[in-house]
Amino acid sequence: MQTPLSSAYAALTPDVVLDALASLGLHGDGRLMALGSYENRVYQAALEDGTRVVAKFYRPGRWSDAQILEEHAFAAELEAAEIPMVAPLALEGRTLHQHAGFAFSVSPWRGGRPPELQDFEVLEWIGRFLARIHTIGAQRPFAARPALDLQGFGEEPRDWLLAHDIIPLDVQSAWRDAYENALELIAAGAQQSSATGRFGLQDAQAIRLHGDCHPGNVLWTPLDDAGRGGPHFVDLDDARMGPAVQDLWMLLSGERRQRTQQLGALLDGYEQFRPFDRRELVLIEPLRTLRLIHYSAWLARRWQDPIFPINFPWFGSSDYWRGQVDMLHEQIEAMQEEPLVA
Repeated sequence: MQTPLSSAYAALTPDVVLDALASLGLHGDGRLMALGSYENRVYQAALEDGTRVVAKFYRPGRWSDAQILEEHAFAAELEAAEIPMVAPLALEGRTLHQHAGFAFSVSPWRGGRPPELQDFEVLEWIGRFLARIHTIGAQRPFAARPALDLQGFGEEPRDWLLAHDIIPLDVQSAWRDAYENALELIAAGAQQSSATGRFGLQDAQAIRLHGDCHPGNVLWTPLDDAGRGGPHFVDLDDARMGPAVQDLWMLLSGERRQRTQQLGALLDGYEQFRPFDRRELVLIEPLRTLRLIHYSAWLARRWQDPIFPINFPWFGSSDYWRGQVDMLHEQIEAMQEEPLVA
């Protein structure tokens, strides 16, 4: 599981973080708090003037400067359209900065808590903003950022895991068989009906997405006397081209009946601002399957980063991979069921 960037953050000490901010005229008062992020390193810093900012140090080698700047430009477009997206600050005329070998950005600090996703009014509200995000996202494509597709989220992770002997031999054959069966279903597309035929990832309209719209990336603030508050979105680090449903399905949880009701509330809000192609609902389980496969490969690629063994001690054992085989079988069954209908 060795990677050439295994110690990429070894030199990123608190002093380096504060010096990076000071290089932009942002002088900290010494209070620095690491925020929950494994892929990058993200810190909340209190400044001498009493304000707070969030400094994000990008993992070396993951994104090119052009790809990071596309993320920043997308965030700026959303902010300009009065969509509550936390965008990087333009400091000294730019949003991407360099210090001590690290690329970083600085954003305003915005508080909040996870949204109450069992509240249908909250879901409808989030759905309205997702539709507005997608309206902007559909106006032009990303030029440098990749797409959410079968090759990048399914085939490439498989090839990497097998080439690096990550999966123990006693599980490898079972995992490969389950994986190939799952990928065959995803590649073939889902059977909608005799009238519409099959519908797969390749058939959906690809637009610029948030890409990682799980509840931790949607923060909620209570309404104040002026009516300000509600959801705001953070972290476009995984923004890419893909189908609109990618930004909806991670907000669903619970039994099928609960997920159906949640999806209905999201789409009630969404369709107030933008049409939604209901055929994309058949992509929910294929997208979930690809994310789970990609997640295992992501953990393996990052294992030499010390933060990963500390936070994911259960990863990599034969028991873990047997669990992945079981998960793939469950997803195969889920992909063969009727899709959610909102």
